Amino acid sequence: MTRKQRRMTIIGGSLAVLALAAALVLNALRDSIVFFSTPTMVAEKHVQPGKRFRLGGLVQPGSLQRGDNLAVTFEVADGSAKLPVAYKGILPDLFREGQGVVAEGALDANGVFKADTVLAKHDETYMPKDVADALKKQGHWKDDYGAQASDKASGGAKPSGDAKPATTAQGNSQGAVR
Repeated sequence: MTRKQRRMTIIGGSLAVLALAAALVLNALRDSIVFFSTPTMVAEKHVQPGKRFRLGGLVQPGSLQRGDNLAVTFEVADGSAKLPVAYKGILPDLFREGQGVVAEGALDANGVFKADTVLAKHDETYMPKDVADALKKQGHWKDDYGAQASDKASGGAKPSGDAKPATTAQGNSQGAVR
């Protein structure tokens, strides 16, 4: 074998090994590549109880029920299917009925999604208070930032006076300019 043939054989073998390794990694991660599964996807895949995954969708209005010791139950829907969720812990400040949510956990034997992490999703007009304050100081603040968020929160009504950040029952700012 000539030197050139030997080099080409080594390069070809290396590329084959690299392609095999990439195929194995992608095969192992194929279900994890999706950021979350919707209730419809969960029903179609027939997810086995105990298998961990992320569930995403909208919190159904009227489904939120608070129990003892920070236990809450609610339903997550995607328009065509619903899935009951049980969670024990403090919910994020942006968590509301009718809003987007991503929960991480597993189904139990009864078909209830037992979440150990709940993340609230926000719309594109969300802006943390400190970012809004920094924009105001630099002179880059546009008056329609606060108006857009207030319009969505109030169903289209124009806000009167200064827009103030919403606060929780403990008096903490939620971090969104409304």
